[in-house]
Amino acid sequence: MAKLTRTWWGQRFIEALEKFTEPGRLGRGRSYANSRRIHSHSIKDGKVTAKIEGNINPYFGVYKTPMYTTTVQLTPMSQAQWDKIIPHLAGKASMISQLLMNEMPAGIEEALGDLGLHLLPANAKDFKTQCSCPDYSNPCKHIAGLCYFLAAHLDRDPMLLFELRGLSHQNLQQALLKTPLGRILAQALTQQELPLQPVTSYYTRPRSLNVEKKVSYRDFWAGEKRLTPTLEPLPPPGLPAILIKKAGDSPPFWHQQQSFIGVMTEFYERVKKHAKI
Repeated sequence: MAKLTRTWWGQRFIEALEKFTEPGRLGRGRSYANSRRIHSHSIKDGKVTAKIEGNINPYFGVYKTPMYTTTVQLTPMSQAQWDKIIPHLAGKASMISQLLMNEMPAGIEEALGDLGLHLLPANAKDFKTQCSCPDYSNPCKHIAGLCYFLAAHLDRDPMLLFELRGLSHQNLQQALLKTPLGRILAQALTQQELPLQPVTSYYTRPRSLNVEKKVSYRDFWAGEKRLTPTLEPLPPPGLPAILIKKAGDSPPFWHQQQSFIGVMTEFYERVKKHAKI
């Protein structure tokens, strides 16, 4: 069976639906999503409402092609929750930069998990669905079809997921831009490129510059200021063998009973003696 989504967030959306929906209705719902049965859909206040063409079914008293009204809504997050989420996401440069470019950050679910929240639906409690068809089951095949249809839209517009949770794309962008890091990144994203200047050659051409005064060959090669004939010796270190002593008597790589500092001190004394330093 071909996948109906190509992104991880679209797949997670479908996986949540499939946890609590009867398999037969899921199969018929997939056929609805891939056909022209969804005639129209709109999103208002986080609720998706669609007009879906049904089937003639005399068993339910349906003798002509019906048109059902189907709605899907995710449980909205409160303003208090968004007030926690926005600063938390805005403190991470990789996430806020992707959100400002209308991209879904890979680690957003883990980041919200730190707050005990999740953006993507996880189970039946995250869905509020309704359909005017006579099917007693909820979700019915029309609701499943609309959810598959929504998952495909989430592939193209992941910011729709925030709107389904109660925060519009415009309000999300405004909230992110009010944060300190958001203002900095917004300036970088909106910075205008310098206009291109036409040139006569692909190669840099040398230009002659006026010299303020004549320089002799001696001054040119030797410089105006002469180096000191002798260099003063460097003062001895305040703490000799500081790297050795910093490791301590028993560093992690040292598996001997003797002190590491003691062994290295003896070794350097021998080197010094033989080198006659």
